[in-house]
Amino acid sequence: MYLPSFSLSDKKAIVTGAGKGIGQALAIGLAQAGADVGLIARTGSDLEVTKQLIEKHSSRKAICIPADVTDREQMQSAFDRFELAFGAPDILVNNAGMNIRSKALDVTDSEWHTIVDTNLHSALIASQMAAHLMKEHGGGKIINIASVGGHTALRTGVVYGATKAGLIHMTKILAMEWAQYGIQVNGVGPWYFRTPLTETILADEQYMQDILDRTPMKRVGNLEEVVGPVVFLASEAAGYITGQTIMVDGGMSVFGF
Repeated sequence: MYLPSFSLSDKKAIVTGAGKGIGQALAIGLAQAGADVGLIARTGSDLEVTKQLIEKHSSRKAICIPADVTDREQMQSAFDRFELAFGAPDILVNNAGMNIRSKALDVTDSEWHTIVDTNLHSALIASQMAAHLMKEHGGGKIINIASVGGHTALRTGVVYGATKAGLIHMTKILAMEWAQYGIQVNGVGPWYFRTPLTETILADEQYMQDILDRTPMKRVGNLEEVVGPVVFLASEAAGYITGQTIMVDGGMSVFGF
């Protein structure tokens, strides 16, 4: 009676950036929790790998939808394909993101626009499209994958940090605007996890030691440890939570003295 459901049985989810890393793990985890999943990313071959893993590790369906998340027309076509296959989405996970590791003095206009379009604008595009469908079907859950770097200052990555801070604040505003439609908007803010994007950085022994020195739990995250919070926020168990971003960071963002 008092334990709400964490199951996503028969729900329909869309995950952007689903071809690799955190996005791939989230797509598989949502399927294992019971959802059929639409997989969106630029590279179709990566999506096929994720689809095969979903079929191997769950009994749910997945559809590969190659699309550029920064292109509104391509995303509209992607949502149309998803709706034709599964109906309106119950869950949207805005995971697509990237970084160009330039010093602040060296950031170019091109780098700025590329990172902002991918990390922030794409999330608004997808959220708008999902919300139009969700409001007609009684609501839904939107989950934005932000970053610890949007919550606290890191020693580099000014554009990346600005986009993730913007995503955290956008989460709050959309939650306020769309609560009337039964749409909950929340976020998750990871620290370092082992993914293809971080593989080179974590191979640097000194940089890795610097990470551990600032992380109370003294390790980087395992992918299943970011899947759990996303499944929770997508489930009935998070029915009274909106506008929040949960930091999944081994304590890094509360490091003090």
